[in-house]
Amino acid sequence: MNVLLRITAYIFHPLLMPLLGVLCYYTITPRFVAPEFMWAKLYAIAILTVFTPVIVFFLLKNIGTVATLHLKQVSERKYPLMIQCLLVLLIINMIFKPYDDIELYYFFVGVLFTSLTALFLVMFKFKVSLHQMAIAGVTIFLIGLSIHFKVNALFAISLFFIINGLVAASRLHTRSHTITELAFGFFIGAIPQFLMFGFWV
Repeated sequence: MNVLLRITAYIFHPLLMPLLGVLCYYTITPRFVAPEFMWAKLYAIAILTVFTPVIVFFLLKNIGTVATLHLKQVSERKYPLMIQCLLVLLIINMIFKPYDDIELYYFFVGVLFTSLTALFLVMFKFKVSLHQMAIAGVTIFLIGLSIHFKVNALFAISLFFIINGLVAASRLHTRSHTITELAFGFFIGAIPQFLMFGFWV
């Protein structure tokens, strides 16, 4: 069980969740998307939300701003979250347009508001769970996709809620977060996505 919970924290790392959200969209959408177009978008998202933050992390680690990828100290989260916000803004402005990719556009608008909220809480020395925040956002987005496209995704949604529970258990097991920090993480990730429903669902 210990191994499962630790692996869960790595598989569902916050850096991977925006890419997972995009994969959910391309899996569920009934619209035809040219494969080369889809792969170009996926590569762009992977570069901006996974590879770029990892490179930035090593730069920050070299100058002593962060200690580990887990960002255990509240003070370590300030610059990574600021960079995350800038990268998400880049995605909104350059990759997904509201008239072409309305679902993904508002998914990333929700991600932006979630990241800004987490950054705001850092200013008050509050360490919200980024893991819980990220998986909750993708879960609510998946629910929105199911409603929007009238697709029965009940199994996938149920699986994602189980994953939410596993992520929470993992963070508690490793004593990375308290129940309060996990609860805040869930709602900070879920509420912006839910509010975005009014624009695209």
